[in-house]
Amino acid sequence: MGDVTDVRLHPGPAAATQPGRLGSVALVVGGAVSVQFGAAVAATLFPRVGPIGVVTLRLVVSALLLLALCRPRLRGHSPAAWALVSCFGLALGSMNALFYQAIERIPLGPAVTIEVLGPLVLSVLASRRATSVLWAALALAGVVLLSGGGFERLDPVGVAFALGAATMWAAYILLGSRTSERFRRADGVAIAMGVAAVVSLPIGAASTGVALLEPTVLAIGAVVAVLSSALPYTLELFALRRLPAATFAVLMSLAPGIAATAGYLVLDQALTPAELLAIGLVVAASAGAVLTSRPRLPSAIR
Repeated sequence: MGDVTDVRLHPGPAAATQPGRLGSVALVVGGAVSVQFGAAVAATLFPRVGPIGVVTLRLVVSALLLLALCRPRLRGHSPAAWALVSCFGLALGSMNALFYQAIERIPLGPAVTIEVLGPLVLSVLASRRATSVLWAALALAGVVLLSGGGFERLDPVGVAFALGAATMWAAYILLGSRTSERFRRADGVAIAMGVAAVVSLPIGAASTGVALLEPTVLAIGAVVAVLSSALPYTLELFALRRLPAATFAVLMSLAPGIAATAGYLVLDQALTPAELLAIGLVVAASAGAVLTSRPRLPSAIR
């Protein structure tokens, strides 16, 4: 969900056959599972502090963790670089806020399925191949099937928020790509997370007040931040040292299916067979799009 370093990896044949590749696949899948279960845990906090409060907790805790771990260099950047990383941070914060607003209203699986349309559209547009039409049609079929002809079962406001999150995810990928060219290592991500936290903190405080400071809320918020940001980011960094970029992208395409599982296990959100098929079609379209193109790969941190 919704946690973006642009990763340009060009491993040679030896890298693709290293013994640690299977373990790297497990790390990426583990990171994706962590992200989606983190979103499911976040939803349990909505009755106490609402989506805005949860977003604020996640962004603030994630920013503190990333800034402490990465220790980004703050001096020596041009005004243009600061403007770019600030826009990156705003896209990051907006994506999270819209996504959490969506999962307050619609099940986690459909929300992530709609949200993943953002990077999927980018992959299709970047491909310039005839097969792109196939993947776009497959994704469209999945969305139509998910909507049941009009999204009657899904809250239309929740669907609108999910589409907004998809748009911001696409913006987040594009801005993340440019940010990675201006900042070393993970500095851009850490600074952007800090920007998002600074912007969201007064909004969250005004929205929820002292409820954000309740020990239980703080504890669960910290768990959400670790599951949704710190842990998957760390796992991906280890995995991407050995795993081919295309394989990484395909594994990230599993997000809607993992989200549906997390929603069922944590939030008791059962889906109909038609909805499960719809999610499967979007997963297949996303995987096919990245296999037949060579997109730049964003981290799963959202």
